[in-house]
Amino acid sequence: MTAPPANTADALAAACRDLAALGLSPGSSGNASVRTADGILTTPTGLPLSALTAQDISVLDSSGRHRAGPPPTKEAPLHLRIYARLPHHGAVVHLHSTHAVAVACLEPAEHASVLPPYTPYGVMRLGAVPLLPYAPPGSERLAALADRLSPDTHACLLAQHGSMTMGADLGTAIQAAVEVEETARIHLLLAQHRGVRTLSPDEYAALRP
Repeated sequence: MTAPPANTADALAAACRDLAALGLSPGSSGNASVRTADGILTTPTGLPLSALTAQDISVLDSSGRHRAGPPPTKEAPLHLRIYARLPHHGAVVHLHSTHAVAVACLEPAEHASVLPPYTPYGVMRLGAVPLLPYAPPGSERLAALADRLSPDTHACLLAQHGSMTMGADLGTAIQAAVEVEETARIHLLLAQHRGVRTLSPDEYAALRP
């Protein structure tokens, strides 16, 4: 393997530029990956998502060995661990978007899902959003936290760090990343108000597959 598949690499780079244009990837933060038949394509280390092209995409084999392109993101082990834990997902997105990071710094009322079911769209795209405990970025400790995710996980927050979203394909993972940020923003806006309504357990269940 000497180069990433052109169409997949183009799609990954374009999706990352879109996320940056939405303001969800400050500075050089954030990373994303797509599963392939041979391993994963992932964003590189140190390059802003806003500047990515297909030539900047890193190629890893299924064991995580670097095969082509620039050095991969330091969070590649976390992506690989998520794919191993959740093999039905084909793409992973990790962002440091402002509102999601803010919620990840709060003590949650419920670790199993830190974003309440405010809207049907949040429920349908995300389901429960657990908060995983803090571990240093890029560390094996952080990667190992993926083993705590349940099979139906589509999004989680990393304490003091940011969000991870997963989907069957890149478009689904991107939609989930945007929804996490919007739901986190709603959560923070409502925090100062009394009498906040959420969907009932029955309403929630009716929206989930």
